[in-house]
Amino acid sequence: MAEIKDYVAIAKDAIEEKKGTDVKILNISKISPIADYFILATGGNINQLHAMADEVTDKLSKAGVHPKQTEGYNAGNWILMDYGDFMIHLFQPESRDYYNLDRIWKDAVTE
Repeated sequence: MAEIKDYVAIAKDAIEEKKGTDVKILNISKISPIADYFILATGGNINQLHAMADEVTDKLSKAGVHPKQTEGYNAGNWILMDYGDFMIHLFQPESRDYYNLDRIWKDAVTE
């Protein structure tokens, strides 16, 4: 049986396949009960964010994992994919700068 870290790696690879940039994996398990990992990534426009989200969904579905919820797909500035133990945040550059999750979760361990 795969572990959470394996699913996180699959998601990261899927994002990078679709040319996501500034991909970061934050281990928040010691500082928050909401999840063990956040994956943050940037895409240049709504089409790229959709491609990244679709690729993640496809690859994780093949691994037997499905999101509990996805938010922001239609708006396309910030797509949040909630897989329970890990969450994926896909941003357009302006939204990533504005919400600055990198700073908010600065106490997380970057992997």
